Parts: sequence; structure tokens; C-alpha cells
Amino acid sequence: MTSTRKYNVGLVQMRMGAQPEANMEAAVRHVREAARLGANVVCLPELFQTQYFCQREDLRLFDLAEAIPGPSTTRLSELARELRVAIVASLFERRAAGLYHNTAVTLNADGAIAGVYRKMHIPDDPLYYEKYYFAPGDLGFQAVDTAFGRVGTLVCWDQWYPEAARLTALKGAEALFYPTAIGWHPAEKEEFGAAQVSAWQTIQRGHAIANGVYVAGVNRVGLEHGDIEGNRAEGPGIEFFGSSFLADPFGRVIVQASQDAEEILIGEIDTGLIEETRRNWPFLRDRRIDAYAPITKRFLDPVNTWPADGDSQ
Repeated sequence: MTSTRKYNVGLVQMRMGAQPEANMEAAVRHVREAARLGANVVCLPELFQTQYFCQREDLRLFDLAEAIPGPSTTRLSELARELRVAIVASLFERRAAGLYHNTAVTLNADGAIAGVYRKMHIPDDPLYYEKYYFAPGDLGFQAVDTAFGRVGTLVCWDQWYPEAARLTALKGAEALFYPTAIGWHPAEKEEFGAAQVSAWQTIQRGHAIANGVYVAGVNRVGLEHGDIEGNRAEGPGIEFFGSSFLADPFGRVIVQASQDAEEILIGEIDTGLIEETRRNWPFLRDRRIDAYAPITKRFLDPVNTWPADGDSQ
């Protein structure tokens, strides 16, 4: 008989204000509440210490970054050790002078750093000017062991890439966590809003199904102008649409948050369900790894690979 382990994850959907220290204090309160509700692994949203500052390019905002280990990891390590929970925290990392990353740190229940993941896919879109601030990750895709289970962390824009989910799952992750900052341009909400949320959730549910793992998307809520202590971006801002959720290996949504309120979601990870699902949908068994070499190309020329006319071979 296959053994099974069960543990609970807590997904923190929160608002961010203009004061970084106040946001850290709010995150600490949310983690405490998630632990009180029974969470063993708690995930915070992307760059939770500030409003989403990448809405403009501003040299002064590099001062928000910090080293890892650093003040934030020290604070959260103490919290993890006190509560006996693992914490996934998304931070603005200063690696060296002029070199910065969008980084997720996994802290174990004893307070030790279990893993560091640097966001691999960096967007550059209107109001999402991340390439100005962040170098692409260079630590690869990872899964790390916590006191409760083996988890993988990816970050926001990574959500849209099946290769990232697959490689992290192949490292043995039982659950994929995606700290996220995604929302609507206000002028587009009426026409595209529902479809954007649906696409965002659908792609991640697809990762859960294709890999037989749990997937958690952890978003923020509220209209933001990237306000950092009175320094804010011009324009309409971004309305972050929440909708945080946990999907099981069958793609079923176990828990889901609203689009406009702070919430803490608690969902169960059952490794027995991973085993059962993969036995019925043996996608990992049937992968044609011998045929996938072209995936490393940027684009494939549309060469006709069918037999020539009159050639049946």
C-alpha cells in the first residue's frame, strides 16, 4: 500500500500600502493567522513589502532591495521558527552593486533558509517594467524539502511557461507555489477582465494536471500606483484582482479567494492523491524525452516534414 502524507498550505492574499515596514507587519500578522488556522507552509504574494513599484522606471527604487540573507529573511526566519511553519517569501534581492533579482526564499520551520529561487522569466509590458529592475534568474528550477513536504517555488510571469512547471515537478515538487502580482489595466477591465482571470487560472490548473501536482497562485488585491512613501507612478495604476487559489493534481480548485478582499486560504496537500492521479494519468511515464530536443530552440522554421508527393515512406 502506498504511504501518504498530508499537510496544510496557507495562501495569503493581501493589500499593500505605501510604507514597507507596515506591509511587513501586516504580512507577519497574516502568517500568524494562517498558522493559527492550521497552515504548515505559508506563501505570501510577490514583492509583498511594497506596492508594485515596477509601474515606472525610477533609479531611487533600487534602494528598496536588500541582501539575502538580510533583514527580511532574519525577521521571517524568527517567525517561522516561533510558529513552526515554513514560509515562502518574495523579496527584492540586491545581489551586488547594480545587480538585482526578483527572488523567492523558502524558510523552513526551524528558521533556516531551505531554498532561494530567482525569477527566471522577466516581463516588460506597460506598467510591468520588470526588466529595468531585475536580472533573469540563474539558479535554475528547484524543489526543496521542508519539514512537511517537498515544494517548488516559481514567481508570477513564470506562471505562463509549462517548461518551468514541468522542470520543477521533475525535481520532485509536490506543490508549486506562485507568488504573484497580476491585475487589470483599469481601461481594459470591462472588455477583457473576466477572460484574463480565466486564462491565468486555466494555465496554472493545466500545470497541475500535466504534472500531477498541487498548484497555488497567491496574488495581491487593490488598486495600486506603486506608491512608496509618497513616491508614486503617474497614470491609472493597476487593479490587482486577487483570485488566489489552490488546485489539486486533477486540476480541481480546492479553495479560491475573492477578487477584492484580503483573505487567508487553507488547503490540504495529500501526497496519496498525487500518486493516485499519476497512476491514472501517467503523463510522466509516456513522455517522449527522445523527441524533445527542439524545445531548446527559440523558434522552429516551418519546414515540411511530411513525405514528398508520391512518396508513401
